Amino acid sequence: MVLALMMDASDENNKNEMRINRYIAAAGVCSRRKADEMIASGEVTIDGKVAVTGQKITLGQELLVRGKAVHLQRDYVYLLLNKPRGITCTASRKDPDNVIDFLSFEHRVFPVGRLDKLSTGLLLLTNDGETAHLILRTDGFHEKEYRVRVDRPVDDHFIRLMSTGIPILEKVTLPCFVEKTGDRTFTIILTQGLNRQIRRMCEYLGYRVMSLQRTRIMNLEIGDLPVGKWRYLTPEEIAELKSALDRASPGTKQTSPDSNEVSRSDNRSC
Repeated sequence: MVLALMMDASDENNKNEMRINRYIAAAGVCSRRKADEMIASGEVTIDGKVAVTGQKITLGQELLVRGKAVHLQRDYVYLLLNKPRGITCTASRKDPDNVIDFLSFEHRVFPVGRLDKLSTGLLLLTNDGETAHLILRTDGFHEKEYRVRVDRPVDDHFIRLMSTGIPILEKVTLPCFVEKTGDRTFTIILTQGLNRQIRRMCEYLGYRVMSLQRTRIMNLEIGDLPVGKWRYLTPEEIAELKSALDRASPGTKQTSPDSNEVSRSDNRSC
């Protein structure tokens, strides 16, 4: 079913128009950058004609990406899942352990970012592609908090190195907040999302991660949500999340956190 085009008054002067790359991103197909690449390569059409970069789509027009119709959702859904170990953060049904089949939600949603299969904790799922894109922007420096248990005692040297930067994947990790919470446990707050970042950082220092749980994404906290269960975001959580994303949206200058400025954010109850 073709859904009516939903517009944002702040996006264009004409409320019935939206740039194609934003439309595709808002529909959850891909990022704006990837959308621009597909437009440039001729993979996007509007009313049967090949689209061009910078073109706008108007109410009632048909947009196809690689031959498939793309429509915006009129009603957005935001879910928090406490992901159990063994579930893969993918919407692909080719993976028998995919999170979509595990969730069995009645409407189409997709995971925002990833937790590796062995990790547990907070995972946001939505059908709001634009919000997902803004959360995942690497220049947004959005906080994600984790509880980690390793295979041997944690000392001050480990905490200092983890917090100041570890060389992995041909780069040095950004400064971050790290706090020892037990003999072999610590809390870490990241503002970047390198592949298997925490596990790689620990491995570099000779430690092996035994358990890893994400407890927070920006203002969204796992609270007492049981493992394997999900809940809707509250209106207050959605408003606070979007307000933070607006402040960090393109056009707002963002700077990498300095090691002296990284601190724990206020932890509000879910």
